[in-house]
Amino acid sequence: MNENTFKERLKLFFIKNQRSSLRIRLFNFSLKLLSCFLYIVRVLLDDPTQGLGCKELSRSCSNQNYTPGTIDWSPIIWVNRSLPLWGLQVSVAVISLFETLLLSYLSYKGNIWEQILRIPFLLEIINAVPFIITIFWPVLRNLFIPVFLNCWLAKHALENMINDLHRAIQRTQSAMFNQVLILISTLLCLIFTCICGIQHLERAGNRLTLFDSLYFCIVTFSTVGFGDVTPKIWPSKLLVVIMICVALVVLPIQFEQLAYLWMERQKSGGNYSRYRAQTEKHVVLCVSSLKIDLLMDFLNEFYAHPRLQDYYVVILCPTEMDAQVRRVLQIPMWSQRVIYLQGSALKDQDLLRAKMDDAEACFILSSRCEVDRTAADHQTILRAWAVKDFAPNCPLYVQILKPENKFHIKFADHVVCEEEFKYAMLALNCICPATSTLITLLVHTSRGHTAPWEAFRQLTGTKQTLNRESQQSPEQWQKMYGRCSGNEVYHINLEESTFFAEYEGKSFTYASFHAHKKFGVCLIGVRKEDNKNILLNPGPRYIMSSTDICFYINITKEENSAFKKQEKHRQNHESKLSYHGASRLPVHSIIASMGTVAIDLQDTGCRGPSGATLALPAEGGKEGRRPSIAPVLEVADSSSLHTCDLLSDQSEDETTPSDDEVSAGLEYAKGYPPYSPYIGSSPTFCHLLHEKVPFCCLRLDKGCQHNYYEDAKAYGFKNKLIIVAAETAGNGLYNFIVPLRAYYRPKKELNPIVLLLDNPPDMHFLDAICWFPMVYYMVGSIDNLDDLLRCGVTFAANMVVVDKESTMSAEEDYMADAKTIVNVQTLFRLFSSLSIITELTHPANMRFMQFRAKDCYSLALSKLEKKEREKGSNLAFMFRLPFAAGRVFSISMLDTLLYQSFVKDYMISITRLLLGLDTTPGSGFLCSMKITEEDLWIRTYARLYQKLCSSTGDIPIGVYRTESQKLTTSESQISISVEEWEDTKDTKDQFSCRGNHRNSTSSDQSDHPLLRRKSMQWARRLSRRAPRHSAKTAEKINQQRMNLYRRSERQELAELVKNRMKHLGLSPAGYDEMNDHQNTLSYILINPSPDTRLELNDIVYLIRPDPLTYVPNAAPSRKDSFCNTVGQDTREETQL
Repeated sequence: MNENTFKERLKLFFIKNQRSSLRIRLFNFSLKLLSCFLYIVRVLLDDPTQGLGCKELSRSCSNQNYTPGTIDWSPIIWVNRSLPLWGLQVSVAVISLFETLLLSYLSYKGNIWEQILRIPFLLEIINAVPFIITIFWPVLRNLFIPVFLNCWLAKHALENMINDLHRAIQRTQSAMFNQVLILISTLLCLIFTCICGIQHLERAGNRLTLFDSLYFCIVTFSTVGFGDVTPKIWPSKLLVVIMICVALVVLPIQFEQLAYLWMERQKSGGNYSRYRAQTEKHVVLCVSSLKIDLLMDFLNEFYAHPRLQDYYVVILCPTEMDAQVRRVLQIPMWSQRVIYLQGSALKDQDLLRAKMDDAEACFILSSRCEVDRTAADHQTILRAWAVKDFAPNCPLYVQILKPENKFHIKFADHVVCEEEFKYAMLALNCICPATSTLITLLVHTSRGHTAPWEAFRQLTGTKQTLNRESQQSPEQWQKMYGRCSGNEVYHINLEESTFFAEYEGKSFTYASFHAHKKFGVCLIGVRKEDNKNILLNPGPRYIMSSTDICFYINITKEENSAFKKQEKHRQNHESKLSYHGASRLPVHSIIASMGTVAIDLQDTGCRGPSGATLALPAEGGKEGRRPSIAPVLEVADSSSLHTCDLLSDQSEDETTPSDDEVSAGLEYAKGYPPYSPYIGSSPTFCHLLHEKVPFCCLRLDKGCQHNYYEDAKAYGFKNKLIIVAAETAGNGLYNFIVPLRAYYRPKKELNPIVLLLDNPPDMHFLDAICWFPMVYYMVGSIDNLDDLLRCGVTFAANMVVVDKESTMSAEEDYMADAKTIVNVQTLFRLFSSLSIITELTHPANMRFMQFRAKDCYSLALSKLEKKEREKGSNLAFMFRLPFAAGRVFSISMLDTLLYQSFVKDYMISITRLLLGLDTTPGSGFLCSMKITEEDLWIRTYARLYQKLCSSTGDIPIGVYRTESQKLTTSESQISISVEEWEDTKDTKDQFSCRGNHRNSTSSDQSDHPLLRRKSMQWARRLSRRAPRHSAKTAEKINQQRMNLYRRSERQELAELVKNRMKHLGLSPAGYDEMNDHQNTLSYILINPSPDTRLELNDIVYLIRPDPLTYVPNAAPSRKDSFCNTVGQDTREETQL
């Protein structure tokens, strides 16, 4: 083909070139609109009585009156057209006809009839050729020509113009836009054609105006049909019938196509408006499949922050929206702020639809319910790469499942590795009870509702604002637990802070203690302006600077608190109170000033190694004087820093190991693990062996040439075991071992770790763990009682049950935890004294943990959970006893950690430091201490805070408290033996036994051979007496009967366990089947009020300074390694 020919040049200009073709289409569209406009002008200027075109016709016919059955055709055939108007119409017709013929010639491809029989070509001939004929035959100048049909040619030109426009600007409008445009233009053309046709035909009838004709068409097409305006002659009636038939055929087809596109648009979600993206802020959530739980967790946490209320959430998901999600997104609260787009993050078109380049952030979540979690991570990695390639400036928040895949997305701004956090949290649960609950509560945004003025009013009291959770509960523990659960981590610049500004130039511990004393806030860490690393409790030697960023735990951030707004009023109020003596001071000031008003420095001496508690100062001076505590110094000096306490364990271990350790060859070194199972693990200073253990010695249940032990008891461990039941030894399991072998853990308190695996571990995993002391594995399952007994379950302090990957996906979502729950329930029944920590896939299933169907207290907690969910609580399950006690955990609870990082970009770093996943030089670590009888002289949490800050620099952040259930229907009050009922012992002795031994059972009960028969006799006796008692008493008796039956059942289970132990050659001496925790409840108080009373067996969470920060140049001697402060080597259960 020769492109230089004249035809090809014309074709290039009129058709092929996009921009010139668009101009030609626009010109043609304008001509058609102009011709329709000229027709309307002609109608408005026309007079039917003077529309005759032939001189021979008598003008008398114009005066005829219309009679039924006769039609005067002359007004229909002839019209009155002025000469200027005729000239304009002829010019438009000539140009239009020439353009049509030229385009037909250029589009000719060998079939002439295909060009001629096209409807646009025929309409052009009908409208243009008669005008050209009138040039040569002036008599026909007033002949009627249906120029209004050019509206259809204008519609055709508009469609072609839109197509050329898309090609010219390289942007595709949605199919919905095109279909709506076609529908509207078709409807307008139908109405315009009907208006003009009826108006012209009725020139011989009612002589309707254009407005009358418009009114008639609208009334007719809308099916109203008033009947006040109707056609009179049969041609106009026929036209109406034809137009109605055409409308009934054309419009439904157009509507059907529009409805189909609308449904498809609803499935795919359409587009996020470019204008909205430029004027409003939005974030994008990319997921593989969207579940209702995941969606609600994200929305509740994201919109819990006040400054995010105006943000839009665009969900980009490749699957179709399910029915539950659709119902939720139709709720007005979400329908205006959440936009669902069906599409893939790997397609630029879909990312463009979501306006990813304008988004404030992109959250990419993995599908944890996939059978192949590695494949799910690969999909997440590709999504992250695609988003980074498309929108390199968009902040990325990525959730990954397996730690070995984390290094592929190091470029992301924030990354949460599920298995890293999960195993580290489960490990800390074994040495710091309920760490999982502590972290979960800290990373969830509570929904407090106390006004700032009430917070200011509470300044003179506990200084804790009320939280929505459980404020209507009659249980005191629920009120305390719910109130303290509202504490979160916030940050503020020191020089801008009311809480901390006055402590510039003071030590960190001084600022933390006095801020807690005055405002009830817990300062836990700082970050220098020129350093990105956060330091948790850098210790008393750290001096606060005006440019430091302070991180603190409080109910609300300082900017929203009444302290900020009423600081001046508070200072005046305190200045007035200071003149009235200590008796007029606020309660919290009296509590926290015990060691500052009356300074007593008697607690600065050293003590021997036998002391294991907080030392009670020696009494001296005035008798009856309460013991006081040394003040917290503004700037620490060498005399106040007991570095020997912080390093007592290290100095003792490294210099003079005990004889037992030397004989057993248990000398450990400290260093970094030489081998990591995956790339990207943070190096942690740990206790290590001098030489790695042979792989054969890592097998617990099989002897080798190095040892002949075949069960846990044969090893003779001094400390109780920690058993981890998992399906496979994944790389994440490495993060379970590292926190338990960190260098700051006392060597004498290291617990042996036994990995109970369904499948044998890989060699590279064994190569990573063989350097750690007292780490073993065994191939077995928690389904098998023999495997449990061989791995030492009777000697275990904690049993950690990890959710199996193969069961995470099920046909019914919530059934994924079924096997784990039943297995744990079996463990709970067989080994009731064992502390079991369980991981579940779905948090809602934690209500089945330690399930007791007829326990009234559990039923009451279930009702409370429903009420909290109705109130909109983000943690409706927080009052479930297993969760409050830290015995159950779901990794989905930590999804909010990633969401909260959008507002608090430091939360992931602080959580990793608390869990020991990262170690920053100079940053402290999380540990705990137990309050014993010798420590109760401290009395209150404020005095404990001062004691710790003034001695070792530890910062307490919360309390783990265990209480007895004092319920009339609980099992804790059932301690009556069957023999007491059978032998009718003295009533006084019975009541004494019931009152003094609520938490135990009779010793004779375990040896009675006919326990079940006697329990049934006792039950029948109670049933005979039932009519005499009230309903409440009858319920109590029924509960007692069930509990005795349960006791007898438990003894049968105990006999089963003992028989299996004897069969395996294991001694049943250490198995205590009657010691359980069913009569206790445990909960966490995060940053409790200063006047909170300490109770026996309270466990205090501490952030302890980094011991390496205080290491002197010379190694400390053994003589200086024991001092009279709380920071010495942790012994027994005290970890101070």
